[in-house]
Amino acid sequence: MLAGMPAVARPIVDLLSGYRPQGPTEAADVARVRELLATAEDPWLRSTPLHLTASALVVHPDSGRVLLRWHQRQRAWLQVGGHGDPGETDPVDVALREGREETGLTDLAPWPDAALLHLVIVPVNARGDEPAHEHADLRFVLATAEPGAARPETPDAPLRWFTPAGPARRPARTTCGRACPGCGACSTAPAPPGRAQNRTSRHGTRVRWRRSTRWARRSSSHGPAVSWRS
Repeated sequence: MLAGMPAVARPIVDLLSGYRPQGPTEAADVARVRELLATAEDPWLRSTPLHLTASALVVHPDSGRVLLRWHQRQRAWLQVGGHGDPGETDPVDVALREGREETGLTDLAPWPDAALLHLVIVPVNARGDEPAHEHADLRFVLATAEPGAARPETPDAPLRWFTPAGPARRPARTTCGRACPGCGACSTAPAPPGRAQNRTSRHGTRVRWRRSTRWARRSSSHGPAVSWRS
């Protein structure tokens, strides 16, 4: 860790230590996050123009399905996630809490481990009294063994399971498509009734999918990590 870097940045520094960005855009985003960690008193503070968020794609490995949430502000089907609560410093903990709150799935666990899958800086437009700012979003994959237990947190944030084998199978863009080849959930899925269809943006997550055909569990500090072995 760099001298003088606050302790709150330690989990992210550790997370990035073995991370390899894909392409110049992500490399630039990683460099900006490293600078944020070295200079910000608390990189999670929402009052700063650039601050951390954490999100996750929820998967059901047995069926290969992906659970997405309708985000009205972005008008898109996206992964679950959000800001850290006061005192939270581990982005995996943030993603797990947000995932459980937004889906009602209490068995969510990192899959196949708690490694960082993607980092992207997302611009957020001004809204009301909130000025324009940026989210440095740290993205993971979480798995559930109980897909039928998913329940939306609020009526205006419906959930939907997508499957590569479904009738709406289409080529997917890089973001969600890496997790669910062919499903096109993040770019071609229809909006809920009465809502505008989503458009492509930097908000959707890119996931390096690790294929397998059955459950296996490994312990981790965040609970049992779920892998899917062939």
